[in-house]
Amino acid sequence: MSEKEIDQALVERVQKGDKAAFELLVTKYHRKIIRLISRLVRDSAEVEDVAQDAFIKAYRALRQFRSESTFYTWLYRIAINTAKNYLATQGRHTSTSRHADIETVKTCLDVKHLKDVNTPELVLMSKQIAHTVNTAMALLPDELRIAITLREIEGLSYEEIADTMSCPIGTVRSRIFRAREVIATKLRPLLDTPAGKRW
Repeated sequence: MSEKEIDQALVERVQKGDKAAFELLVTKYHRKIIRLISRLVRDSAEVEDVAQDAFIKAYRALRQFRSESTFYTWLYRIAINTAKNYLATQGRHTSTSRHADIETVKTCLDVKHLKDVNTPELVLMSKQIAHTVNTAMALLPDELRIAITLREIEGLSYEEIADTMSCPIGTVRSRIFRAREVIATKLRPLLDTPAGKRW
């Protein structure tokens, strides 16, 4: 069975009243939802609360889920909206100081040579790159940050991101392109990359 089919089978079990099946979905997606929400909400204790709220909302709405999208894109949409609503009720804006870890940076940039050689210079460079990417992502508007996170960190397809963000696929492509351009501009001095090239 594919992941989508497994999720669908679990969803159908939940819709028939099987709470244990929902616990399996929570276990499967908890880490990803935490990682996604932490891109928007600053405090780690708040991230956990928002994630729990998102899962409660998903559980309550699951009876209406009709499989027009995959379960996880539907769940991501709930998580993003829950985080935004939470911040709005707190009178706060989304985080401007999230920390990208080195593995996230490698995923975003596909900097293969940083994986292969762990010289002190390259370790320092990878930390500088992580800091630069983190700073650039933190300054992105929410819609760009969410799109690039879903694509580069969560690995969603453009179609899945469009579904998650409830916007046309062309808008998703534009947001990801603009986010990559902002990050590339910040990285050029570090990577000694000429203008016109990303990295």
